[in-house]
Amino acid sequence: MDIYEKINELYDRKREIELGGGDEKLAKQHEKGKLTARERIDLLVDPGSFVELNPFIKHRSTDFGLDKAKGPGDGVVTGYGKVNGRPIYLFSQDFTVFGGALGEMHAKKIAAVMDLAAKNGAPFIGLNDSGGARIQEGVVSLDGYGQIFYRNAIYSGVIPQISVILGPCAGGAVYSPAITDFVFMVEKTSQMFITGPKVIETVTGEKITSENLGGARVHSSISGNAHFSGETEEEVLQMVRELLGYLPLNNQQAPVETEIEEEDDYRPDLTDKIPFDAVRPYDVRIILQEVLDQGSFMEVQRDFAKNIVVGFGRIKGQVTGLVCNQPKVLAGGLDIDSSDKAARFIRFCDSFNIPIITFEDVTGFFPGVKQEHGGIIRHGAKILYAYSEATVPKITVILRKAYGGAYVALNSKSIGADLVYAWPNAEIAVMGPQGAANIIFAREISSSPDPDAAREKKIEEYREKFANPYVAASQGMVDDVIDPRETRQVLIRSLEMLKHKQEERPRKKHGNIPL
Repeated sequence: MDIYEKINELYDRKREIELGGGDEKLAKQHEKGKLTARERIDLLVDPGSFVELNPFIKHRSTDFGLDKAKGPGDGVVTGYGKVNGRPIYLFSQDFTVFGGALGEMHAKKIAAVMDLAAKNGAPFIGLNDSGGARIQEGVVSLDGYGQIFYRNAIYSGVIPQISVILGPCAGGAVYSPAITDFVFMVEKTSQMFITGPKVIETVTGEKITSENLGGARVHSSISGNAHFSGETEEEVLQMVRELLGYLPLNNQQAPVETEIEEEDDYRPDLTDKIPFDAVRPYDVRIILQEVLDQGSFMEVQRDFAKNIVVGFGRIKGQVTGLVCNQPKVLAGGLDIDSSDKAARFIRFCDSFNIPIITFEDVTGFFPGVKQEHGGIIRHGAKILYAYSEATVPKITVILRKAYGGAYVALNSKSIGADLVYAWPNAEIAVMGPQGAANIIFAREISSSPDPDAAREKKIEEYREKFANPYVAASQGMVDDVIDPRETRQVLIRSLEMLKHKQEERPRKKHGNIPL
């Protein structure tokens, strides 16, 4: 056999691997409305940039007939490529081979490419489509999961990690996505759950479909386990590409700045778009449309804990993380879910050198027995902890209300804000003027011949004396009271000033966030 025959053999072997489970199984994948492992990679990375690693790895199990099963690539494709010209590493599980089930060598391939991603300081993306652990291989498949979980944890905060759920993801398999920074799901074709519907019915008697138990809608709006969802795989993979544009390659770099055309940064419409009356609702995204570069906002967890809005945007080309109260939902008050949502987003931004801007309009922490018994104290403390721990540039703009402990929690000067601005109509106080007046002046109001008139007078008196931004500004808790129309201009200058901020924390192994 000469060299050319050897080369032909090489290409024959590679073609066999690329066919995965064969034409019939590939066709079944398409019939389910799903793409193949390699088609997904082609959609994710720049054309021609993908380089496969370890294609010839095989399982080495001989039990339960596996010695007769070929299993090309052992059910997973791994390698590296580029997205918008920047490097990424990935794996893509192949459901046509062993149902994408994870075994010893399958896990070894994933662990190897994760290590390469960390060594080279580049984002890692997992395209998940798997039936779970390969039970024919027994405990070694569980050990394989452990190898992956360990790397998810130790590389957290070192390189961005993204999980894309493109089919079933059940049992132990769900914990890897849960550790990663962002989870994407496809509506109607992807599910995540610890135990499936049949097990639940057997154990508890509850009947439920896979979609209603762990589909994209459930995890996007109820559990909060998914950060993004889309109707098709093509849409979701395009969203992954978009998200990567906001992220640095690793924790030693800053996000890439983009060039934008010069424009007038004065925003005259802002004064008309936000109700002056502190109790009237509005959509905080109106503020973001005016302040951020046009079309640059990418919201994270849009359908979960809607009383707070978080996401990435750009101001004059610079990437920023946005944390915003949403007055049209629960009056923007903070509850258990919104506390978790905000805290984790803040910690991600701090891990990857993304400045944080907080737009504050908050009545306080949401009251109620359910919230108290559910642990609002512990969950609310996560926001305080996350802001206090963060060393990236931190800017707050108080739009209308900033009351009580929620004022302190949302990046106040006392917990480390670099700059705090307030609009002239802002109310900063221990509690709202109505509640405060009813407590402080209760006797005077009740003894007045016209209690309603007396109450209104005392509310205005309290607002004038305590609840305006100039009181906080006089004590240095607000750096400046600004014209709302100049908000974008002020933020551009502030981000420029804070660009080279350096701040150290006491040396320690790690803190103990109230989980």
